Amino acid sequence: MTSLDLLDPEIAKAIELIPFDEMTAEILSTVRELTAVELPLSDAVERIDHVVPGDPEVAVRVHRPKGADGVLPCVYSMHGGGYVIGTNAMDDLLFDELCPKLDLIGVSVDYRLAPETPYPGPLEDCYGGLRWTYEHAEELGVDPGCIGVMGVSAGGGLAAALALLARDRGEVPLAFQLLDSPMLDDRQITASSRQDGLAVWNRNSNAFGWKSYLGDLSGHDDVPYTAAPARASDLSGLPPAFVSVGAVDGFRDEDIDYALRLNQAGVPAELHVYPGACHGFNLIAREAPVAKQCMRNLEDWLSRQLSRTG
Repeated sequence: MTSLDLLDPEIAKAIELIPFDEMTAEILSTVRELTAVELPLSDAVERIDHVVPGDPEVAVRVHRPKGADGVLPCVYSMHGGGYVIGTNAMDDLLFDELCPKLDLIGVSVDYRLAPETPYPGPLEDCYGGLRWTYEHAEELGVDPGCIGVMGVSAGGGLAAALALLARDRGEVPLAFQLLDSPMLDDRQITASSRQDGLAVWNRNSNAFGWKSYLGDLSGHDDVPYTAAPARASDLSGLPPAFVSVGAVDGFRDEDIDYALRLNQAGVPAELHVYPGACHGFNLIAREAPVAKQCMRNLEDWLSRQLSRTG
């Protein structure tokens, strides 16, 4: 039995439409073009782009439900893409759904991509945007006491790293961290990361993503934990976490382990593992029952965090 045999039938059908088998340097520019497609957006959300001063400047997009009054909680998001593809426009559909439903402000950051900009450049972009959001909370209508981070895949890895960095620097208090199939461990030492035939993001793609992101650090034992959060030995003092991953995802084992270690460090962490689900299943097969369940769980947990801190 192969990894593909373990997939939910609806997910297996959806992945047939993905135009590439694995990420390589040769197809990187083409895939970036494919992810830049504009999609129809909701009229219920207003979006304003801002430029965060710095060297370099960082672009963020602020999403707010139209007609909302007063200050609102904020979800600060990093898009996915293996650290090598994507833009913050990939978060538009997510915030079209979450902003009106949960009455929140979404901020999505357009961090620089590897391999052109390796670690720590992308993470510092994310931190700069987060600090700007916190410092400009009043004018953005954001509750500074209820700002959390979230991300999918590489964005989930950046969200986990951002939580660690914010804890260490002590400048921006975070209320929560939502990690959706996060990319956490460059070492690829788990059983799930070494599986053959993984759909969407196989072990070769993963190796390419990490090598691109880590640059000269790739393959070394002293990779910082803010680059690969699975390497962190101290997870205490972090905000409550939600960790979700598919059971047929190469990140399964590292994500389960991270959630367990968060709990062991005294950090409340809710873990969901979805049977028959590969990497990115809730994006590529949105109508599959398991994907809908994933979104319900995410929204339920997020709603509880907002009410707890609001």
